[in-house]
Amino acid sequence: MAGGQVEIVSLTKRFGDVVAVDGIDLHIPSGEFFSIVGPSGCGKTTTLRMVAGFEEPNSGRIVLDGVDMQHTPPYRRNVNTVFQAYMIFPHLTVFDNVAFGLRRRHVAKGEIRQRVGEILEMVQLGHLAARKPSQLSGGQQQRVALARALVLNPAVLLLDEPLGALDAKLRKQLQLELKSLQQQVGITFIYVTHDQEEALTMSDRIAVMSDGHVEQVAPPREIYDEPATRFVADFLGVSNLLHAVAEGPDGAGVRLRLGEEFRLLARAGDVALRGAVTCLLRPERVELDAYEQEGPNRLPGIVERVVFLGHSVQVLVRLAVGEPVAALIPNTGEAIPYGQGSAVQVHLPADALRVLGPSAQPRATDSGAGTGAASPGGAADGAQPEAKSRATAAASTGAAGDTTIGEEK
Repeated sequence: MAGGQVEIVSLTKRFGDVVAVDGIDLHIPSGEFFSIVGPSGCGKTTTLRMVAGFEEPNSGRIVLDGVDMQHTPPYRRNVNTVFQAYMIFPHLTVFDNVAFGLRRRHVAKGEIRQRVGEILEMVQLGHLAARKPSQLSGGQQQRVALARALVLNPAVLLLDEPLGALDAKLRKQLQLELKSLQQQVGITFIYVTHDQEEALTMSDRIAVMSDGHVEQVAPPREIYDEPATRFVADFLGVSNLLHAVAEGPDGAGVRLRLGEEFRLLARAGDVALRGAVTCLLRPERVELDAYEQEGPNRLPGIVERVVFLGHSVQVLVRLAVGEPVAALIPNTGEAIPYGQGSAVQVHLPADALRVLGPSAQPRATDSGAGTGAASPGGAADGAQPEAKSRATAAASTGAAGDTTIGEEK
């Protein structure tokens, strides 16, 4: 459907002395699957709540399809929200749960039957329309919540950790289904998560937030292969971060010194930096050779641990300069020639070695956000208690703008 363009301009939100969102700017075109990721307390859920209208910004603007939402209450905004807690009505059937908002809008019975039937088929629940929520699995209940939000034809669907309560296998399955569903309905999805794999799997673009700031916005492959800052590199995926000294230019790259005697060439990232720098190399780009192997961009090391991961084998190596490096070797069915204590040469390809720029300027805050956690834990985004979120969602369900169902992350 047409519409769904979102502009966020210099958006700021404070809770007492805590600046939860600090002057961020985002442009989200119509029909895009846009994800916001970051550790707990970074401001991502607060941003989503301001777009929904559940929180008022201290400054800045939220513009939906050219209209400033500053004085528009949640029920007047053409957005719906789905949270981690499905909050579907236990006494209603699947059909009646999905039809609830349409009935509140006094839609004709024939149109309700048609629209609910179509959306239930789309989420693969048509054969379960007469069941109660207690007769459904967790994944099926999540589909009911999605159907109830989508049946109202919002311009934008806001999703805050909607898969967080599901087991790992079901999460992976629903990631693909959710992306397919978004492409079918063609509306803008704004998806908040701290799960990097979810964001990389489903998104057209990703914004990485830290401490109330946006560190980088880019498509999944670019943000993984070309992180702009150390924080982004460390947060998205597994990273080898090496400390080096950038000594000067070398052709199209920069000459690096590790320790006192080892020299490397890096051709990616901010090669104009000089002095102390941090370099990134993803584990799948690290190559292990026999200790006798010679060549550029190689450092000797000792294997400390070999970890079988199923689809691959992770080899943890301690370099001669003292830095740890992980290499990821695809599982081809053959045994790898390295074991604990093996001496190896670690090849760090110049085109894969990336010099990172500085992260966004941190602020003094007690929000609890980390600055480099690769696997953040916890589910709270540091601003609002769960009870308030549940009350907000319950109050807005089925209203004119129907902001649906929620528990805040």
